[in-house]
Amino acid sequence: MLNGFLEESMLKRATDMGKVRFGTVNPRDFTNDARRTTDDRPYGGGPGMVMIPGPLFGAVESVADEQARVILMSPSGKRFEQCDAQRLSQERHLVFVCGHYEGIDERVRDALVAEELSIGDYVLTNGTLPAAVIIDCVVRLLPGVLGGEGAAQEESFQKGLLEYPHYTRPVEFRGMRVPEVLTGGHHKQIAEWRLEQAERRTMERRPDLAAKAGLPRPPKEEKRKRRTRKTRTETNMDHHPAPSGIPPEEGI
Repeated sequence: MLNGFLEESMLKRATDMGKVRFGTVNPRDFTNDARRTTDDRPYGGGPGMVMIPGPLFGAVESVADEQARVILMSPSGKRFEQCDAQRLSQERHLVFVCGHYEGIDERVRDALVAEELSIGDYVLTNGTLPAAVIIDCVVRLLPGVLGGEGAAQEESFQKGLLEYPHYTRPVEFRGMRVPEVLTGGHHKQIAEWRLEQAERRTMERRPDLAAKAGLPRPPKEEKRKRRTRKTRTETNMDHHPAPSGIPPEEGI
């Protein structure tokens, strides 16, 4: 399932640049029976099948070295966010364990797994697609992979905000025009417009992110008044006379 995905687009470019190397391992190659069994019924009963520990131990131990960080894709894991992608992009070796069926034997978690990650509050057939999502997100942060300097920093979530709107040629299409500020060539105004749009989009679509970013921000006039009040207070403190009978250095 992953081979085609790993050999296309940005991931192929990263491989060709020598920024990353990919490999896949099949737990069935580490079974000991003719049927290449990787699952069995759960102790205590219940629906579904559970992946047995032997093949998973064999698969992980065949590729994991001392620098490897083993990650289990699981709906019960921590929800994956951009900050996790940034953190994982600093690792030298990542090993993703993609569970199937009802789950995996808990002893795999206990002995091999450094952390569990989930890409959302929903259940998929297995962990392969979530692993692909994380791989794509992490690799694009590696220096030089995206090409343009700073390209990754301008994307959604990198600064805690959703990304601002983008436009390209033509200036007008079916009566819809590119905002005039983007065609004027004034870089400061463009930066201010993009920040305003990013903040507005974040407040409208992701109030949880907006709250973390301290949005909505106070109006500029209110911020100016606050700075003025703070400056006046500091000035008054600086010139406040020491109480009678107390040396100046001990007065305040």
